[in-house]
Amino acid sequence: MIIKEKRSIIPACDVETLEELGRLVKATCMIQGVSAYKIGFELVIPFGMKKVVEIIRRHTDKPIIYDHQKAGTDVPFTGERFAKVCKASGVDAVILFPQAGPETLRAWIAACQAQGLQVIVGGEMTHKGFLQSDGGFISDDAPSRIYALAAEQGITDFVVPGNKPEQITTYRQLLEAKGVKPAFYSPGLISQGGDLTEGAKAAGDSWHAIIGRALYQADDMAAKAKELVAALVMS
Repeated sequence: MIIKEKRSIIPACDVETLEELGRLVKATCMIQGVSAYKIGFELVIPFGMKKVVEIIRRHTDKPIIYDHQKAGTDVPFTGERFAKVCKASGVDAVILFPQAGPETLRAWIAACQAQGLQVIVGGEMTHKGFLQSDGGFISDDAPSRIYALAAEQGITDFVVPGNKPEQITTYRQLLEAKGVKPAFYSPGLISQGGDLTEGAKAAGDSWHAIIGRALYQADDMAAKAKELVAALVMS
């Protein structure tokens, strides 16, 4: 289990500087209902993952999730290299979007699990023009196939698009039919049009809202985090 809470807020730390990161974590880490921190390329590329983890660890021991944007899109054997560097840098969990096919999916999940990393698997993204039916490159059934195969590999944590509640319901029903009790993680909320209440209803018991701009661009990040947690609990 990556996150103990059934519902929570996860700040997406998509800020530009380590100083901004420190302020965000310091302002929110003591708030009950803020469960983890998601980091990505904005900080990791210029400063390095170890330094980013160090800044977060000055304030909290809550889980750190690395979103490679998008990991799992390379050949299978590179998963072992990815997993080793992530583990060495101190993150607790990684997000994979294994769009390169089932062999890559299996290899990358296994490599991360072997390193003791928690794995969260995504299949569908939040933006327009992703699936073929919407003008995108990805076949409409690909996300369902990704989620189902990941579940067969022991995965119970999944990224689903927070601004597409009907899709969240579809994926929840798919996984529950396979005997999985899924924990869902959703970007695409607030700034991208997703509604906390609708997302929570669609996701079921376990849902974690990934919040970026609406939180780190707030004048009072602590107050905004408390507001979001309260809205999530009431959903």
